[in-house]
Amino acid sequence: MYEQIREDIFFILFYGIVTAMAMMASCYLLFRQGNAFAADITSPVRLRRWTAAFFAAFALSHMWYMPIFFLTSSEDIEMADLIGGVLDSLTVFPLLIIVLFVMLQDHRRPLWPVGVMMLPLLLGNTINAVTRSYALLPMLYAYFLLMSIGLTIYMVRALRQYGRWLRDNYADLEHKEVWQSFVVLAIILLVFAFYAFIYQGPAYRYGMQLVSAVLIGYLLWRVETLGSLTSAPSPPLRGGGGEAVGPLLQKYCIDTGLYLQHDLTLLQLAKAVGTNRFYLSQYFSSLGTNYNAYINDLRIRHFVRLYREAVAVKQPFTAQQLAAESGFHHYRTFSNAFKHQTGQTVTSWIKAQQGRGEP
Repeated sequence: MYEQIREDIFFILFYGIVTAMAMMASCYLLFRQGNAFAADITSPVRLRRWTAAFFAAFALSHMWYMPIFFLTSSEDIEMADLIGGVLDSLTVFPLLIIVLFVMLQDHRRPLWPVGVMMLPLLLGNTINAVTRSYALLPMLYAYFLLMSIGLTIYMVRALRQYGRWLRDNYADLEHKEVWQSFVVLAIILLVFAFYAFIYQGPAYRYGMQLVSAVLIGYLLWRVETLGSLTSAPSPPLRGGGGEAVGPLLQKYCIDTGLYLQHDLTLLQLAKAVGTNRFYLSQYFSSLGTNYNAYINDLRIRHFVRLYREAVAVKQPFTAQQLAAESGFHHYRTFSNAFKHQTGQTVTSWIKAQQGRGEP
């Protein structure tokens, strides 16, 4: 296998390019002040640093496997490969799991369980390296598979919790949701796992480097486009307990049109209303809804009013324009919320209104 790699100059060049990509991505996240992908988004500093660490480890991992391509002694090749497995268990794998944890910003999850999860892999690979044997490799593959299944179950639960937290605290979810990222990363990791268990020649070598390049690009884009979500202490009560929240919302949110503000958070609304975030959240729960659904309902009602006013005076308009004036930063978000509330698409609803001859 390695004899073929030594003769494949194009693969060695591709391998070096991927290594350079990872190192440049790490330096970019550590040292660039602005955001090249989305200038209006401030990405989480903690996530940037951990992802930069992962990229650096990924580049180093490529470097410490590189001598294998040029060694001629089978014993030296085996030893370099075994040492690479130890170093990967110590750096690349745990750092990738940490990046997944840090993407969830509802609270700071402890990172020590990652070390506990990786300890058997580290010990097994270390024993293999010391004994210069692959005897424990089948057991390590089995453990890695079980660990991946357990991690997947944990992340699914954590993502559901994170989604509820977002809807309880944010009116606009653009640049905040991460479940799509987890799906994409899970697919990439499955490809890596398939490569680890079933190696079938040159096509897989090139394929894995291509997957590595996609992983680097995707993670870099995800970090840059994920908005930083910070929390702050709730303000003191203005109107007392939860029983006063309804009138306060009418006075300071609905009457003032505050709900039209882009990226309005539960904390900002609590400050404007002069109540406590806890009471505000409990109030929405008592209505059988959440903060995101409450704000979207107000905005959709505003859209309907604007539509009827425009039709009444025969003023030209577009649904996109009215959605933006109703507080929706992205039309897709409005379209999804509108269909969820009315059971119809925006286009179908407008056609139905026109068919009934109603403004």
